[in-house]
Amino acid sequence: MKLRDVGALVLLAALWGGSFLFMRIAAPALGPIVVAAARVGLAALALLGYALAVGLHPQWRSSWRQFLIMGGLNAAVPFTLITTAELHITAGLAAILNATTPLFTALVAALWLGERLTLSKGAGLLLGICSVGVLIGWSPLPPGPVGFASIGASLLAALFYAVAGVYAKRTFVGIVPLRLEIGQQLGATALLLPLALPIGIVTAPTLRPTPGVIAAIVALAVLCTSVAYLLYFHLIASVGPTKTLSVTFIVPVFGLLWSTLFLHEPLGVNTFLGFGLILISVLLVTGLRLRPARPLPTATPGTPPVKTTPLN
Repeated sequence: MKLRDVGALVLLAALWGGSFLFMRIAAPALGPIVVAAARVGLAALALLGYALAVGLHPQWRSSWRQFLIMGGLNAAVPFTLITTAELHITAGLAAILNATTPLFTALVAALWLGERLTLSKGAGLLLGICSVGVLIGWSPLPPGPVGFASIGASLLAALFYAVAGVYAKRTFVGIVPLRLEIGQQLGATALLLPLALPIGIVTAPTLRPTPGVIAAIVALAVLCTSVAYLLYFHLIASVGPTKTLSVTFIVPVFGLLWSTLFLHEPLGVNTFLGFGLILISVLLVTGLRLRPARPLPTATPGTPPVKTTPLN
């Protein structure tokens, strides 16, 4: 990887890690559905503006049903679930739980696509389950079912990301990823807007969003969604999907870093132990190695493969 690609990978991880911070800031003030709707709506507008600027027509009408499904699986539902979970759990814990997405992807691919579950993948899945147990057992969660429901919502979001990745692999063969991302955000907006508008109208008289909350929403939509996915597509075209997948390991690091610096969330031994176990389990499942691999062929500019392991 060239130095600029390494920088792009780190920046992508920093942006996706920051999404958990911004959701944690905005959710208590505006509610999960309004936050999720604002995120996808503003992101769709920003991506549409970029596409028009570079002369790319979105071409979403012919595949609007598929985009609607993709928007629900990869944006509307998981964004809402994570934002709801972060009403009760820390942003750092939500970021770590989101790192289980590749584990769920392996399981979904085995059930849906018939991909073989090797001994290494099976061991990784079992270790991933144990890792979540470590995090839950030693984390300062809200008492009663609220804490466990929040953990469940975060894990369910990771499962939706996994299903979305497999669905994209089967459905959007050969599509320009920018068109896929625009269609996905438009689909998610179409699903969330009818829910968010009535909530916003009812709660508007009592809402007093601070400049910090407004800034968090804008950053969540523009930086953590629009800019982040453009970086993601650039990396897939430049270094290939396997190396780009290594961002999975870095996102929780930034999620923990931002939540500790700006929200003063505590870090315990269980956090590092659970995070380390999840990383090992992801390594086992994905087959990635921490030593240099052979260079991958560079994809043709403008038509890189679609993403298969979506995050945050």
